[in-house]
Amino acid sequence: MGRAFEFRKARKFKRWGAMAKTFTRIGKDIVIAVKEGGPNPESNARLRAVIQNAKAANMPKENVERAIKRASDKNTENYKEVLFEGYGPHGIAILVEAATDNNNRTVANIRSYFNKCNGSLGTSGSVEFMFDHTCNFRINAEGIDIEELELEMIDFGVEEVFADEDGILIYAPFESFGAIQKELESRDNIEILSSGFERIPQVTKKLDEEQVADIEKLLEKIEEDDDVQNVYHTMEE
Repeated sequence: MGRAFEFRKARKFKRWGAMAKTFTRIGKDIVIAVKEGGPNPESNARLRAVIQNAKAANMPKENVERAIKRASDKNTENYKEVLFEGYGPHGIAILVEAATDNNNRTVANIRSYFNKCNGSLGTSGSVEFMFDHTCNFRINAEGIDIEELELEMIDFGVEEVFADEDGILIYAPFESFGAIQKELESRDNIEILSSGFERIPQVTKKLDEEQVADIEKLLEKIEEDDDVQNVYHTMEE
């Protein structure tokens, strides 16, 4: 198995699946998608993907519809997607993806978390190069031959395909998302259950138990922030 498989296996046990946080994140994704491409999922591929993710997270349909309606209101402020880069203690690189309607607030908050935990917020490009920006799709496993699918999808940029108890996962570079989404949607025997983007560290660093606790303290502070969507790091898990 490749790095995407190992990365997914490590992350699935993390605490990031808290329902309230997940619903908040999806709600912001809906606003961003609607502001970018309109409220009709049939003509808005990004919104279509977010709705699939909402369904996979068991977000009530009325919540999704309410979020789309709210996002369609011209008075609803859009969220700006921001990437923060820095170092935690013990030389661990950290990437923070945020969606904010007040960038000054978010910058101040993220900087304070790093400072309070003996880390430092870096400049743009300081650690992003240490991570591969990937896209992923989870599809149904029933009736699908994984090896055959992988061979067929190579031409669309797919690099890794593997199964878990929830279906089949497909990984590819970030820029391949649109082509893969279009191809999967064109196949009658395939249902996209969820999709998204992740940043996989190229190299990880092993820490001792005390050092891990230092990093976990910083990660918890960052993850609890309402503006934060995702957090990635180079600590071995």
